[in-house]
Amino acid sequence: MANELPKMNISTKTSLKDVLKLAEDCKKCNNCCKYSSGYLIEGDSKKIAKFLNISEKKLKEDFLEEGEKYNTKLLRPKMLKKDKPYGECIFLDEKEGCSIHEVKPLHCKVGGCNEHGEDLHLWFTINYFVNKTDPESIRQWAAYLKTHPTITGGHLQDLVPDEKKLKQILNFEILR
Repeated sequence: MANELPKMNISTKTSLKDVLKLAEDCKKCNNCCKYSSGYLIEGDSKKIAKFLNISEKKLKEDFLEEGEKYNTKLLRPKMLKKDKPYGECIFLDEKEGCSIHEVKPLHCKVGGCNEHGEDLHLWFTINYFVNKTDPESIRQWAAYLKTHPTITGGHLQDLVPDEKKLKQILNFEILR
């Protein structure tokens, strides 16, 4: 196909522009929205509130909840769980799809089930959840890496290049 992008080696340094381009071919099947919601980064809540014509305070009270990964807390659209540990995104409309599609969070834009989906998810996770300066975040990432692959730039040695400091973090000698 003429419009098909070549397979790209996604790394933690891949530009946002390239990441968004690789995520473009989302099939909009809404599967990700049926089982979870994407996390917001700086600026997302302002855009969503403006789109919905409500205050950011009202958006946070009525539509968002806090989630935590790798010792980092971010807001996300509430999930309608119905007695399950997962649930639909509050902004999912069964007939129309994402009701805030025009301003959906970056995490939703880069998530997906295309050939780059897993690497794009890792790109977001490493760049927005894993905090290189937080020892607990690094320890939690280290636990993840014991059973999962990562992208270039996502290895422990890439995040904490000082071998002695990394060892101290992993041995709980550095707590903060």
